[in-house]
Amino acid sequence: MSTPTTTTPPETEGSSLFDVKGFARSYAIIGVLFLFIVVLAVLTKGQFIQPDTLLSIVRQVAAVGVIAIGMTFVIITLGIDLSVGSILALAAVVASSLAQQTSATMKFPGLNIPVFIAVFAGLAVGAACGSVNGVLISRFRLAPFIATLGMMTVARGLAFIYSGGRPISNLGSQYNYLGQGSILGIPVPVLLFIAVALAAHVVLNFTRFGRYVYAIGGNEHAATVSGINIKRMTLSIYVLVGAAAGLAGVMLSGRIGSGNPELGTGIELDAITAAVIGGTSFKGGIGTVWGTCIGALIVGCMNSGLNMLNVSPFMQMVVKGLIIWLAVIIDERKNA
Repeated sequence: MSTPTTTTPPETEGSSLFDVKGFARSYAIIGVLFLFIVVLAVLTKGQFIQPDTLLSIVRQVAAVGVIAIGMTFVIITLGIDLSVGSILALAAVVASSLAQQTSATMKFPGLNIPVFIAVFAGLAVGAACGSVNGVLISRFRLAPFIATLGMMTVARGLAFIYSGGRPISNLGSQYNYLGQGSILGIPVPVLLFIAVALAAHVVLNFTRFGRYVYAIGGNEHAATVSGINIKRMTLSIYVLVGAAAGLAGVMLSGRIGSGNPELGTGIELDAITAAVIGGTSFKGGIGTVWGTCIGALIVGCMNSGLNMLNVSPFMQMVVKGLIIWLAVIIDERKNA
């Protein structure tokens, strides 16, 4: 009696233990970051890669990164938020007014308000502005561009009205510690950025909320049919990015020691650039928190490197615009 022989099926085309193209597509952004660092190190004759310089870059990029993470949620669902810079400013002046030390120039003289209340107020202001955006988009069916463009103007105006058009200074040391302090040599803003990134990664990848975010961006009609409450999710997402802007406002005002109504001008461009460079697709349904974090570091390296090379701020705006175009073109070709 003969023993039956077994044959091993031939490998199908494209199947392999290691997908080189997929790996390159997913992690090429890390190579781009290292390329930026190497090029800037050469152009600045090694000054760019000094430890103090790199630590300063990460500290500066923390606020942008926090907002960019919130922006990732928005863009994945085919939205956009142009108001985060203005929300940041409004949250900063409100939080700063509650964090002032006793002086004749206090916004609320005679009050000794704990620092956590000032921080909570900044987050609450951001979340409230985000909820208005969410309601306008989900209930009144305004396009995200229009709704957040209006909030950009409203929030900036409220920041100037609340502060009287002047920076709110003389802040308490505990509040400033959130922007200037460090723990075991790591700046507090960087630790906050890492905490937000880890929390967002867990939410986006391991919770029902995260699955719904991707589902809405992938196919809103199918998400609706499957029972996802689109209006509630949209509201929640814009509250989230608003709260992220509020936290960034606390971090920035603590770093400079004052709440300036002009804070955050143009930061929405950096946040969108970071998310798009990091692989978040304007077509929806695609994006990762870690990619956005790398994108934020690239933006930070670019800003600091161009400053060190004495490139004018106006030319820097041109460069950022070109990079957004390039990132979107690559995204279009990659997902075609």
